[in-house]
Amino acid sequence: MAGIAGTATLTYAAGRQLSTSTGTVAAVAPKPPLVVPDVQGQAFVFAKGALEDAGFAWRVAGSVHGYAANIVESQTPAPGTRVVDTGAPLVSVSLKRNGSYAQTGVAEDASPYEASALQPVGLASAVGPAHPATDATVTTPAPAATTTTPATTTPTTTTRAPAASKPATVKQAAAAWPQNRPPAFTVPGAKREPLDEMPLTNRAQLLRRFVEAHPKASSANVSHWLYQQAWIVTGAKLGWWHGAQALVTLSAVDRRVQQLWGMGSKSALQVQLALAEVQSKSK
Repeated sequence: MAGIAGTATLTYAAGRQLSTSTGTVAAVAPKPPLVVPDVQGQAFVFAKGALEDAGFAWRVAGSVHGYAANIVESQTPAPGTRVVDTGAPLVSVSLKRNGSYAQTGVAEDASPYEASALQPVGLASAVGPAHPATDATVTTPAPAATTTTPATTTPTTTTRAPAASKPATVKQAAAAWPQNRPPAFTVPGAKREPLDEMPLTNRAQLLRRFVEAHPKASSANVSHWLYQQAWIVTGAKLGWWHGAQALVTLSAVDRRVQQLWGMGSKSALQVQLALAEVQSKSK
């Protein structure tokens, strides 16, 4: 185990020296997006060094703590995700015990420096609707217009609408969301709000229901919360429709997360700062 730790230290130190030697060149050019490295399956001692070298902060989620020999089982965001270089974007990792080594020393569950906001590049194009706010996204009742289409194969003795009890499809749900969403303010060069995604206020409300329905801070639950929070905060700061209102709801969600999961104070502060920024720009 000492050999593993020693090798990791040398590798990490070498990487830091390389990045330092090129720092003056990088400072001249605009910051490119950061790409989340794939650390799944790696020993934690190597994984945290890889994340730090790539410009990320990290946090251990779940019941298995950050001992050097434990193995990264999953991570959020997914490998290859492109994010804005906000300073030290947060990557969450879930670990599993490594049966070959004892858990010795002091566990490290968070990076030694402050994490910054996680802002996926392009939002809908980079992250996409493959991560809905909750399963409720696809069970939104279909708009009335979809129930007026006659069923050509239904016998004349059947008078009830055949699809009334069926869940709406994603396309039907998207049609029900407001398509006229004037921005609260304009950010030059910013991505327009995707109208095939639910409004930020809906997303915040669904996240509130999700947290209430999941009172335990599992790795999956924490990852879901962080992802949806990043979407809402980023969209609001881009001036998307009713962003300030969504942030107010998100602030209440974060307070509830602190009560139920015993975490989230840093995230709550980020939401408050974003709300102040959005409100000042909306005036």
